[in-house]
Order: sequence, then C-alpha cells, then structure tokens
Amino acid sequence: MTADTETRRRFRDVMGRFATGVTVITTQSEGQTHGMTANGFMSVSLEPPLVVISVRCESKMIGSIDAAGAYGVSVLGFEQAFLSRHFAGRPAEGLEEPFVEIDGIPLIRGAIAHIAAKVVDRHVVGDHVLFVGEVTTAEHVSGDPLIFHGGSYHALSDMGEWTARWNVAGGWW
Repeated sequence: MTADTETRRRFRDVMGRFATGVTVITTQSEGQTHGMTANGFMSVSLEPPLVVISVRCESKMIGSIDAAGAYGVSVLGFEQAFLSRHFAGRPAEGLEEPFVEIDGIPLIRGAIAHIAAKVVDRHVVGDHVLFVGEVTTAEHVSGDPLIFHGGSYHALSDMGEWTARWNVAGGWW
C-alpha cells in the first residue's frame, strides 16, 4: 500500500465518523431518468434558497445534470436503504418505478423530503464537481431519515433520559 493510498483510506475512515443523511440525486435528460446515491449534499443559502451537491468527476451523472440544467434531491427515510443501495450500483431486483415528478424533475417516491433545483453554478473541486442549485420546490413529510455512519446504515435513536439529565444539569457547559 502506498502512502497516498494509506492517506486516502485514513481520510475516508475519518470522514466515515461523520454521520450523514442519505440522498438520491436525480435528473432527466434525453428522455432518460438518471439517479445516484449521494451524501455530498448541503444547503448553502436561504435567500435565495440554494443547495449544493457533490458528484465524482468520473460519474456519468455530470453529463446528465449538465444537459438537463436541473436536478432533484430526495432525502431517504430510514426504511429506504434498499433504494440507497440500488442507486449506488447494487440494483434491487423487481424494483417498481420509484419516481414521482415535480417541476419536471424525477424524485424518489416515499422519500421524506424532495428538492427540485435548477443549476446556477458549477465548480470542479479536486475529484468532484459541485453543482449549485437554486431551489424551485422544497417539500417534506414526517418520518425519520436514513443515516449513514461508519460504512453502514442506521436509524435515529431517541436520546430520552440521557438528554433529560443534561438539560437538568444545565446543558453542556
């Protein structure tokens, strides 16, 4: 193992300690729907409402988003790990059409949140392309998110009594 390989592996392990939600990024170009699992997603601005997604430079998704000029972000619920795996390249057999369309953008049916965005900026940063999108639609339903941490999926847990003890004791400081 080279030093560069070891450094990359160590960096991945460190970043794996940061729990994230799980999203499926979608777009439609030339009559085809394209989707990929991603956790590189964040809000950037409230005025105007902007989000950013991060897509690996080698991904076919880049050409699809460039052609469409828009993308969707579906925040998966805790029961949708099979969809995360499907759009990460491990196809689920017998999967029915999982999409609904909002503002002409395909989004994952049953996700706990949907965002449709038009691309307003694009930056190549390292081995990824960052797409800045102005939000055209944002909606959500109740439900717990799917969490990714340490290389596996998790669900939220209620902190219950532990949180109550900290609140009674005056918080963290």
